[in-house]
Amino acid sequence: MSGPKGFSRGLLALSSPLLIVLALVALLLRQGPDRWQVLPALLIGVGLLGHSALSRRRRRRALLAALRQPGPPA
Repeated sequence: MSGPKGFSRGLLALSSPLLIVLALVALLLRQGPDRWQVLPALLIGVGLLGHSALSRRRRRRALLAALRQPGPPA
């Protein structure tokens, strides 16, 4: 990762795990009914992480299928 484009990609890759960590820290620090306010951030972070993992798996499966297809004779 070099340059501003690589930096922004790295920051985006870390955004959902950092959102989850931030939500868990806030969950530990809050008490009573205020703890419910953390739930949306936690769910969004988990959802983004899950979506990223599923789409990565789908892309890899499609790439493997494309590599296994016989190509035209050279």
